[in-house]
Amino acid sequence: MPITAHLDLTLKAEALPTAPAVLREILSDTRAFAGCLGVDVLVDSNDPAHFLVVEQWASLEHDSAYRAWRAGDGASGLGDILAAPPVLTHFETSFEA
Repeated sequence: MPITAHLDLTLKAEALPTAPAVLREILSDTRAFAGCLGVDVLVDSNDPAHFLVVEQWASLEHDSAYRAWRAGDGASGLGDILAAPPVLTHFETSFEA
């Protein structure tokens, strides 16, 4: 079953000028990872340091494989620009509206 992962990020103020380029580089690998159906990046209208990365995955297993890869060989420099630990939440469609 497809899932949606929300990665809630708070960036360091000093990282804001370079954040778009850093995220583009990191997310190009995310988009290429097996099972990734798409990625969108949302920026809080009231807080330019608050980003929400919305990822669509073919399954929770695909997302789990991606997270394991990021924790090892696929580690990125994302932590260098964060002001707080990221918050990851998974969602699945519970019914058709």
